[in-house]
Amino acid sequence: MNGKFSSKLAVVFGGSGFIGRNVVRELAKRGWRVRVAVRRPHLAQFLRPMGAVGQVQLAQANIRYPNSIADALKGADAVVNLVGILSQSGRQNFEAVQANGVAAVAALAAEAGIEHFVQISAIGADPLSKSHYARTKGEGEKAVRAALPTATILRPSVVFGQEDAFFNKFAVMANFSPVLPLIGGGKPKFQPIYVDDVADAVCEALARPAAMGRVFELGGPRVYSFKELLQLMLDETERKRVLAPVPFPLASLIGLFGEIAAWAPFVTPPLTRDQVKLLQRDNIVDSDPAIGTLADLEINPQTVESILPSYMVRYRKYGQFTERTA
Repeated sequence: MNGKFSSKLAVVFGGSGFIGRNVVRELAKRGWRVRVAVRRPHLAQFLRPMGAVGQVQLAQANIRYPNSIADALKGADAVVNLVGILSQSGRQNFEAVQANGVAAVAALAAEAGIEHFVQISAIGADPLSKSHYARTKGEGEKAVRAALPTATILRPSVVFGQEDAFFNKFAVMANFSPVLPLIGGGKPKFQPIYVDDVADAVCEALARPAAMGRVFELGGPRVYSFKELLQLMLDETERKRVLAPVPFPLASLIGLFGEIAAWAPFVTPPLTRDQVKLLQRDNIVDSDPAIGTLADLEINPQTVESILPSYMVRYRKYGQFTERTA
């Protein structure tokens, strides 16, 4: 525990999500008091045991409503904003959440005099992007920088771990489908980063004065093609499936049908046209020396190969009792 921060309060927006819960755990481990600002606190009670008694608090906040943001920020020394969505649903759309919502959080944090601010963005964030997701991520970054020049922006590649939406998604598909789609022929490149390494990066960004005002792109130690990642998943789940190339135009058509299906309540589209646009750009760390990396934060990232077996085992035919082939 870092005694320097033992009395300081970090407010985490979106702390109940996949990345958020790991950030909350790491902040508490390092001695921060943590206030988790979420839309539905009654569904986030599982976060409380991640710290000592009273160390992790829950607060109701919706970044579409400025008054709730201001209430959540009272007494804060630092802010971490993780709120983001991969697909749109009703009022939870890209513009409201990733552009306007982020701008509101940053503006109110600046008004409250908070200098330590970490914004979780994404590789490929660009206000001029053809992808609505990447464009609003870029607009959010721009708003954060305008309101708080001291803010640190972290852009991870695809994040993997126990509850991820990448390997788990395709492992579920492989359980019932004999064919898995290789969008863009399986050529898009990724640099997957372990969720615990992202949590470490957030904590280091808050602890290091040199990280203030900088942008960091976060990627693991190796670059993979989409096809290589699916093959890794299949190897770990002991399943043989046909990997069928799907050109981008056909993938966009599939994405359209996914969006139509998502009009039904409680349906999440397996693929959208916007996600297809994202896949047309490699999701790897930029070589620009002005952009920081995990090395600048002195973090040695975990490999996919060392972590994936720990949670892919449940997708094997007989789970942990499956006899592995040589």
